[in-house]
Amino acid sequence: MDMSSRSGVANLPLHGGRAPRWLFQRMVKLAGAVTEAIIYEYGPEEFLTRVSDPYWFQAFSCVLGFDWHSSGTTTTTCGALKTAINPEEHGILIAGGKGRASRRTPQEIQGAGELFSLSTAKLEDLVYASKISAKIDNSCIQDGYQLYHHVFFLTERGDWSVVQQGMNESTQYARRYHWLSDSVETYINEPHNGICCDLKEAKTLDMTADQSFHSRQTSLDLILDNPEHLKKYFQKKVDVGAEQASLDAFCPQLTLPSHHPVLNTDLSPKEFEILHNAWELQPESYEELISLQGMGPKKIRALALISDLVYGDKPSWEDPVKYSFTHGGKDGFPYPVNREVYDHSIETLQESLQQARLEKKDRYQAIKRLEKLIKVDN
Repeated sequence: MDMSSRSGVANLPLHGGRAPRWLFQRMVKLAGAVTEAIIYEYGPEEFLTRVSDPYWFQAFSCVLGFDWHSSGTTTTTCGALKTAINPEEHGILIAGGKGRASRRTPQEIQGAGELFSLSTAKLEDLVYASKISAKIDNSCIQDGYQLYHHVFFLTERGDWSVVQQGMNESTQYARRYHWLSDSVETYINEPHNGICCDLKEAKTLDMTADQSFHSRQTSLDLILDNPEHLKKYFQKKVDVGAEQASLDAFCPQLTLPSHHPVLNTDLSPKEFEILHNAWELQPESYEELISLQGMGPKKIRALALISDLVYGDKPSWEDPVKYSFTHGGKDGFPYPVNREVYDHSIETLQESLQQARLEKKDRYQAIKRLEKLIKVDN
């Protein structure tokens, strides 16, 4: 499969500190030049495709000169791109960012409406794509990583890509998730086509897997029926017996003591009220169910476990992951950044782009002269 068409996840160790100003300024220039070259040769849609490929994105980050395998490659590279790319000039808008900036994504997407002449309905779809991609990677793929970075790439045609990152406090690793609109047939079934990383979690609930299809449907059915009958499964104490013993089928390596809140599924009355509210709304699909306010990881996991325990519809417990230096790294690994070489790379690329623009202009002028000659002959 052509890797440029894939989207997925990458795992990266957490590194502290910031890129020094002298390096970030160069990263902005080089990021802008590389992006402009891709857009010039292949168009903005190809740039989205490449950004959605975790392998290409990682190589691109290394070319810019940041830490070769750290979590900072995501936040700093996206920051450099957001600074370098002019929506009016390049036909691409970059919304969101790290922390508070990620929460401004919907407003920034709405701002693209007038700039790119997008309809209100299209803008609503784009805002939904931003929100549902974050909801799924935070709640439907329960791998222990909490999202803290969300960037939404948008073209003037309305195509989009998402690069977002979550952090695992216990392992001190970050995991990056990539989305591409052209590759998403449905948000809740295998939205990530290719997933790569070095760290595979032992216990991960993946409600987006093909294997979780029946579990998703049963979870929805449990809500469409009055969920009052589910209360017995959310009691604080579970008796040891045949029903308790069967829970080891949920996940390999699960050890069951005399009292065990099954993978943290004990729901308080207030949390259970969210399920009752969902029943009153009668969602038409699993996607609509998980989109409801308050339907977070705990409720999604509880419904999946009941689907398995009572109806035998098992969800997937397989972590959806599979397993380039140009200018060095800011921390001196694998070698210090050579500023002279870095500046030469920027200059060379910018000169190539300028020459390409001139050649395009020359071709255009030659065509106009030819048109004039044809008119004279006629």
